[in-house]
Amino acid sequence: MRDFPDYPFTPHRFEVRPGIAMSFLDEGPRDGEVVVMLHGNPSWSFYWRHLVLGLRDPAAGKGYRCIVPDHVGMGLSDKPDDAPSAVPRYDYTLQSRIDDLDALLRHLGIDGPVTLVVHDWGGMVGFGWALRDPSRVKRLVITNTASFPLPAAKRFPRRLAMGRDSRLGGWLIRRFNLFARGAAWFGTTRSLPKGVRDAYAGVYDGWTNAISTLRFMQDIPLGEGDRAWALLAAAEAALPGYADRPAFIGWGLRDFVFDKHFLAGFRAALPRAEVQAFDDAGHYLLEDKHEVLVPAIRAFLDAHPLPAGA
Repeated sequence: MRDFPDYPFTPHRFEVRPGIAMSFLDEGPRDGEVVVMLHGNPSWSFYWRHLVLGLRDPAAGKGYRCIVPDHVGMGLSDKPDDAPSAVPRYDYTLQSRIDDLDALLRHLGIDGPVTLVVHDWGGMVGFGWALRDPSRVKRLVITNTASFPLPAAKRFPRRLAMGRDSRLGGWLIRRFNLFARGAAWFGTTRSLPKGVRDAYAGVYDGWTNAISTLRFMQDIPLGEGDRAWALLAAAEAALPGYADRPAFIGWGLRDFVFDKHFLAGFRAALPRAEVQAFDDAGHYLLEDKHEVLVPAIRAFLDAHPLPAGA
């Protein structure tokens, strides 16, 4: 396996579907409170590396068990084709992502309470999974994501429409890895070192490897005719139900997609949440602000321990 900056982990692999392996991290004490970190597009578990390092090791006698999957087609997971004749074949849909997460947690024997930590598409994967049993989600850490439709005041970004709705745009994204490369350059306000940019984008180089970066874009639900819309609507309806449990919201206000309009949606649904929003941070929030956010998230979790027997 390649060496990636600040990623001193040995990923595990799990056959999540016949012939298709998912890569994931399982770091920290096995009896620790479980923290599930879910990335979006076009990142992978690399995005969470600083937070994993900040949570897995005991501080004041406590460490957290960090479960961090790479969605199928992303990061170090397999990148199967979705052509009708492909063997193995993978259906790149939100429902598939939710089913994969459930299969991973069952594989690990995790059937109790979890803390969801989400970013980008990870929000819909996590909140979609939680629809099966919302009581298992005891704490939330929410960063630049969504679990409700595009706010009325927000225009759908043209850069996403290029991949979602244009055949030429989709071809360019897969042929030249445009989305992952662009996010590594423009998803932050600080300039990322070359090794970090390469870690984000390099895993998607080549037509085959870039498939999921495009399929995620094509699966964005904007209306009732889209296949992920029913899950999105259900997640939106369920979101206010989490207002009674601890929630931390971290937000980069320079995100061209998940901007102040999305933040306002979470503030309205979770009025008791602790919020840290940054005018000088972009979409890859933990790249811009990990020095501040990792200790803040650690302090939040420590201040809201799971009740005995939870």
